[in-house]
Amino acid sequence: MAAEQLHITLVQPDIVWEDKAANLSQYEKIISAVPGSKHVVALPEMFSTGFSMAPERMAEKMDGASVNWMVAIAAKHRCILTGSLIIEDDGNYYNRMLWVQPNGQIGTYDKRHLFAHAGEDKHYTHGDRKFIASVNGWRIKLLICYDLRFPVWARNQGDEYDVLLNVANWPQVRSLAWKTLLQARAIENQCYAVGVNRIGTDGAGFKYIGESSVFGPQGELLYQQPDIAACHTVTLEKAELEKVRTRLPFLNDSDKFLIL
Repeated sequence: MAAEQLHITLVQPDIVWEDKAANLSQYEKIISAVPGSKHVVALPEMFSTGFSMAPERMAEKMDGASVNWMVAIAAKHRCILTGSLIIEDDGNYYNRMLWVQPNGQIGTYDKRHLFAHAGEDKHYTHGDRKFIASVNGWRIKLLICYDLRFPVWARNQGDEYDVLLNVANWPQVRSLAWKTLLQARAIENQCYAVGVNRIGTDGAGFKYIGESSVFGPQGELLYQQPDIAACHTVTLEKAELEKVRTRLPFLNDSDKFLIL
């Protein structure tokens, strides 16, 4: 039986460009200061480096310092810690989202849609499988940044998931798309849509204004924070989700298909 509530903490930082030690230090302080219950703590895309196209310098393996830090923080605070890192695995580089549980178990999702406009496809290998996590009976689908633009990959077929969680480095210049696509994914999939973004300016000169957001299953805005570094815990309600899906059973009428 699912817990009635799910607490997700959204961390919206100013990422220090390609400085892992500085970033991990600031996150540890932020997470330690979070009051109350936190089931899931979500950090942005490439949270230890910023959106770097230098995996040869920045990548680490699955036993690297940032991964070990995630394991230690998840255990210390008895929470699930998630966010993406630059990972080297079997000679390939991945933009990999880790799902680190308090007991040290790690699930992974490799970014499916690589942002060719910035050359991400030239440096990284795309993922080929979905990942839906489970927390106290809640099902959470993981996405990374650009994945948000592709509704087929996000499609909630057969009531597969309850929460869509996207971690991003989404720049200010495409801010409208960020908010609109998150809201659209919530409406079409009758789910909570959670987007975690960053602020500041990266090493390539792109500016970010955050706007980490949470939308409800009818597209209603539940939380949004622009412009400043922030850490905020949202509480999602299972009863509200089930009420919407029962009163408006749109998912039953969706097209059925397989992604090959």
